[in-house]
Amino acid sequence: MAVPTENQDTLAGIGRLIAGRYRIERKLGGGAMGTVWYATDELLQRPVAVKEVRLAPGMPEEEAAELRERALREARAIAVLSHPNVVTLYDVAREQAEPFVVMELVPSQSLAAILDDHGALDERQLAVIADGVAAGLDAAHRAGIVHRDVKPGNVLIGDDGRLKVSDFGISRNVAEHTLTNTGILLGTPAYIAPEVAAGEDVTAAADLWGLGATLFAAAEGRPPYDVGDDPLATVTEVVRGPVPVLHRPGVVGDVIRALMVKDPAQRLPLTEVRRRLQHLLPEPGARPFAMLLDPDSPTVRVRQRVLQQHSSHQQSQPSVPPAPQLTGSAPLAADPGPPPFTLHDPPKPRRRPLRTVALVMAALVLFAGAMVGSFVATRLLVGAPLVPGRGTEQPTTPAVSLPPLVPNQQDAKHSSAPSGGEFTISAPSGWRPFQSERNDLANNSVVAFISGDGTTEVAVQRYGDYFADGGTMDDYEAKAGSTLGGPTSSVKLSQPFHGEGDTRRVSYVTRAHQLLTGPAKEITRYSEASLQRSGDDLWIIRVTGAADQAEMARALLDRVVPTFKPGT
Repeated sequence: MAVPTENQDTLAGIGRLIAGRYRIERKLGGGAMGTVWYATDELLQRPVAVKEVRLAPGMPEEEAAELRERALREARAIAVLSHPNVVTLYDVAREQAEPFVVMELVPSQSLAAILDDHGALDERQLAVIADGVAAGLDAAHRAGIVHRDVKPGNVLIGDDGRLKVSDFGISRNVAEHTLTNTGILLGTPAYIAPEVAAGEDVTAAADLWGLGATLFAAAEGRPPYDVGDDPLATVTEVVRGPVPVLHRPGVVGDVIRALMVKDPAQRLPLTEVRRRLQHLLPEPGARPFAMLLDPDSPTVRVRQRVLQQHSSHQQSQPSVPPAPQLTGSAPLAADPGPPPFTLHDPPKPRRRPLRTVALVMAALVLFAGAMVGSFVATRLLVGAPLVPGRGTEQPTTPAVSLPPLVPNQQDAKHSSAPSGGEFTISAPSGWRPFQSERNDLANNSVVAFISGDGTTEVAVQRYGDYFADGGTMDDYEAKAGSTLGGPTSSVKLSQPFHGEGDTRRVSYVTRAHQLLTGPAKEITRYSEASLQRSGDDLWIIRVTGAADQAEMARALLDRVVPTFKPGT
């Protein structure tokens, strides 16, 4: 069977046989870390989900080894779990020394996809989610596993209401050492526990917060924390800001509030969560989510295919029932991707046990300042704005020092445009990709590469089908004030939009309040962005940094934009 050109950069791909056993049939999804494939186990003749670690061409071996280890960590974490609300590991296959995690597959959709399509859920649906996720997490905690990234994207829902907790890719066994010594902050900013964001030790209580934040999103129809398109600002709000106000009354609201408590020791235990909501659970056989699942979703359509496969093999497999069993089966959700930025490891016992993001950021900024000059370091530490005029265009060879670039393959699909979001771009080596979905001018996806000190980002934003829906470049420009800065920022254009046709450029300054320590203070950041049209999609490539690094942002964008190639 011929292999499509788009699959030549992977060891998997439609038609390929992995480890002499797993035949790849189609792509189910993907993220910053890898790709999830629908495959058939040719030995046992059953459908499986195969998760492939995707390594971009030119990726440094140290980073590639870290991604491979993360895949194996996920497998080790799940291998010790056996529970109806946790996906089950089948195998870890090797193909040319690369690991492939083979797992169960069942028709389902993520809670994130359901919320994107339908918004807030009712009380009974919330109770089912809380009960299933709490049961799965409780099993993990009893096995010594902390998930660390509980969020709607990692909650899978079958059409009979069965729930699975998926994607243990950044989980940690409490008996293990950290994944690396780089001090990576693991988790998704809008759902990360405050103590984890502040760099403290991760305990099972972090998953209690994640469950509460997930239920908050399901009850309100929006994430609990979401500061514009700025992951760093979101994390600082989680650490220093107040717990968001929940408007859901009754026992479900009380449970969510009892989970989202800043003090980890005061959070409601999982067994108590289940006990309080037991009376709200539907009768056995009820299908509380049946009307919410999209029948055109790739993972839901698996049901038809699985039934046909089972039917064709019933003569040789009389023990296989005519309908697929939902217990203990689930596909992988799209991987959340590596974390947005890095923090140092927790302090040694002889130091203060608690540290704040402010101390970490100050130390890292000092390190960066040593490279670019003491004046810049001083300005960063005091937070003083320093926005140079744009002046004339800079030469293609910048005078500032830029990090080396490495190729990356990413997917910027989102709810209203679930296909066609693939792209390649060369981003700074070692910067961590982070993906999020937004709704400002229109539904869109943002893939951001964040520097190790959290001060600078290269972002790619896709408004899928923007032009097909009647949007224009002029529409975007007209709403730039609210679109560029996000809901909590004010925007001042440094250089107005210029360029014609399908390509334009703009630079701007955003000002927002950041809660690092003590009273809120206003921070200023500089961005340089390029707008491009590709087919019906609007793409924005953006570099954002400290207010006094405009020259660096311009130079880095000049380097990055020519490497950007949207999928066709």
